[in-house]
Amino acid sequence: MYALAMLFALLFDAAIGWPDRLFKTIGHPVTWLGRLIARLDAGPNSRDAAPTVKRLLGIATLVVVVAVAALAAGVIQWALIALALGPVTAMLLGVAAWPLVAARSLYTHVAAVARPLERGDLDGARAAVAMIVGRDVTALDAAGVIRASVESLSENASDGVVAPLFWGALLGLPGIAAYKAINTLDSMIGHRTPRHRYFGWASARVDDVANLAPARLTGLLIALASGAPARSMMVMWRDARKHRSPNAGYPEAAMAGAIGARLSGPRTYHDRIADEPWINAAAPDPSPADLRRALSVYIRALVLGALLLLAGGALLIHGSALGL
Repeated sequence: MYALAMLFALLFDAAIGWPDRLFKTIGHPVTWLGRLIARLDAGPNSRDAAPTVKRLLGIATLVVVVAVAALAAGVIQWALIALALGPVTAMLLGVAAWPLVAARSLYTHVAAVARPLERGDLDGARAAVAMIVGRDVTALDAAGVIRASVESLSENASDGVVAPLFWGALLGLPGIAAYKAINTLDSMIGHRTPRHRYFGWASARVDDVANLAPARLTGLLIALASGAPARSMMVMWRDARKHRSPNAGYPEAAMAGAIGARLSGPRTYHDRIADEPWINAAAPDPSPADLRRALSVYIRALVLGALLLLAGGALLIHGSALGL
């Protein structure tokens, strides 16, 4: 049932996303989690505390935020299952999980970069890509803007879509909610800044573990959807571990092979130059057409993911019918 619920969540998100009017009215579950994390960061994360104390407080913060998210989701799941509505229950669970999937918004934000690039409006493309990456975009040329966009698309295909669906299919609403809590913690306090080096340590490590399987699954889906699966898989196998992240390199390398372009490389973060190695280094820089190709691969990968959820749900239903 959980796999079918996640399929419904993906379909709801793909159809309507999270409407602006709804966001303005009630916000979004991730922003609710963000406010809780910000309060805990402002309170327990004292600048004067010793590193060991900060680590312990960070662990406590992780436990509290994940527990709140999972327990709230568990109560909703219990209530929906208790209604005993049969097949409709999976759809209702999907509605509850729908806000925690970001397939449509990811496509929208990356497509917003492609449009000005195709018009030759580099400043407009820089402004659009600044909405989805943390690096300094002011000096990026067109190829740099495209690389940043494709990297964000690939990494967030895992973090924002495949990983939530993966944990939701395994553990239901508590699984998808707990994952989103972990991922939001990592994005807010998991960076190696002076303030969060110790306080966010546990959140960053747990996020790495939570994304181990989904990142590799995302890379596989991208490769299978690419039209050049052998090349995509080869680049992923060869270059994924060059990435600074233990997980993000897999979908990024798979996408680099899929579109036949190089990604990553040196970039600037707040006046600091990060000399990152190239992924698919022998390939040329990506073009605006490659960005469109990446968006097409992304859509096809999600279709494959949806079919995987459907197959998983069908197998479970068939097994239940046979009494397995």
